[in-house]
Amino acid sequence: MELQSSILMSAKIHIVDAQLSLIHIPLEHYQTYLQALLRLILPPKPDGEDLEISSSWTNRYPFLNISVTPTECSLVCPKSLGKELFDQASANTANRTHAAIISSEDYVVMSVEGEGLEAGKRVLELTSPLALAGISIFFITTYFSDYVIVPAKSRGQVIRALEDRGFRFEKSAEAYVNPAARHDRNKSSTSSFGTLSPSTPPPTTVDELQVRTFALLKRREIVPKVDADIRLVQCAGRRDNPNSFLADEMGLQNGLTKCLINQPRFLSLTLTEDEPASLLLDKRLVTHFDANHVLLGNTEEFLVPIMLDLEPLPLEATGIVCGLAGKLAGHNPDDNFQTAIEMSYLSTARTGTVIVEEKDLQHAMEALRVEEGDTE
Repeated sequence: MELQSSILMSAKIHIVDAQLSLIHIPLEHYQTYLQALLRLILPPKPDGEDLEISSSWTNRYPFLNISVTPTECSLVCPKSLGKELFDQASANTANRTHAAIISSEDYVVMSVEGEGLEAGKRVLELTSPLALAGISIFFITTYFSDYVIVPAKSRGQVIRALEDRGFRFEKSAEAYVNPAARHDRNKSSTSSFGTLSPSTPPPTTVDELQVRTFALLKRREIVPKVDADIRLVQCAGRRDNPNSFLADEMGLQNGLTKCLINQPRFLSLTLTEDEPASLLLDKRLVTHFDANHVLLGNTEEFLVPIMLDLEPLPLEATGIVCGLAGKLAGHNPDDNFQTAIEMSYLSTARTGTVIVEEKDLQHAMEALRVEEGDTE
């Protein structure tokens, strides 16, 4: 089945100029790295900067994602910052087995902005050309934009795959536009390392990719799991009142500090150079913020994370995000689920998390269940 990119309109893709590292911290060693995590949300004020100037601490990084889930603590951060903070913290541990695992290769991130397509089909549209090209990815959808994280060595291949899909240059080699694509920014999410074995030739269609993905999950005994105790809220740092800018900034920092100190069950924070902070967090953490003034978004609409432990897969695996999105977006002519499920996705170092609305949970779990007959 071919995806109809005509359903998209004018999505802009920009490659962020930064070398990034992926960092995995086992939850049992979370406290070892707590101070390093806090330094990320409490950065020192640049020399000469006036506190009264409306420059947000949330825009100090080209890209940063901190995610704490029931399975791990994971970061995507500038390479230099990862070495400075987390190598140092590891060196200070008495037992090196407690050390964080920092990726040996560099990554780059593409930001995707636009309006107009439901989240599940948006994830599928963005990831399918890369999956079919055999490129491993992480996918993070925030309150404002989608982010696709790829190995830096694959940058040229990524550009070619997107151009072949219909994206074109805009202004520079760093920015591309798909004239058929637009996003609806009401949803948000993050992505996975999901992929097929790099030794396997890439599939030629989305349907073939989906079949291979679920066969791979079955072989590795990877099943979707839901923690009945966790419900999430998607929101952002408020920045719409100049009169309360400093108070809102401090309120956001204070709330995040409380969350991290208490090792949250689920929290994902994304910071960029040009957008307010985006948060996906356990609904119980909202009480750490003055939600009416600090957080933008509906804190009474709850989402459910469906988690897949991808540790049995190689980091360079490909196609998982696209395969899962295709299943939920209704791009499988052989299944019985004709109605697309609204979804977003959060990739962390070793886990893929599909995020759906509460009303769609049962439908999503049925769609993602690996049937006994699913084989490669």
